[in-house]
Amino acid sequence: QVQLVESGGGSVQAGGSLRLSCAASGVTYSSYCMVWFRQAPGKEREGVADIASDGSTTYADSVKGRFTISKDNAKNTLYLEMNNLKPEDTAMYHCAASFRSSGEIDCFWARLYGMDYWGKGTLVTISS
Repeated sequence: QVQLVESGGGSVQAGGSLRLSCAASGVTYSSYCMVWFRQAPGKEREGVADIASDGSTTYADSVKGRFTISKDNAKNTLYLEMNNLKPEDTAMYHCAASFRSSGEIDCFWARLYGMDYWGKGTLVTISS
C-alpha cells in the first residue's frame, strides 16, 4: 500500500521560503512521476511542478524561477523548495504519484489520466 505524507507547510511572510517534503512508503517500482499540486480556497487545483524518474521536470509559469522540485530516491522523498513566496502562493499543497514496473512515465500523460496516489496535504499561508 503506497502512502504519501506531506510536511513542511506553515505561515511565512511574503519574500520568505519554505521547503515541503513528501515521504513515500510502500513503493516497489522505480519508474515514477511525482507532482506537487496546490488548491487555494475557491480556486481550481493547480499543478505546480512535476518530476519523472528520467529526471525531467516541469513547472507552472506562476512558480518558474522561484520553486524547485527534487527527489531523494534513497529516502523516497519528494521536495518542493519554495523561495520568494507571494500571498498568491497560499494554498493546500498535495503531492501525488504514479508508478510503473517498467519503462518510463511521461508526467504529461500521468497528470492527464489522473495520478494513482495522493497525500492529504500541507497548508502554506503567505502573509503580505
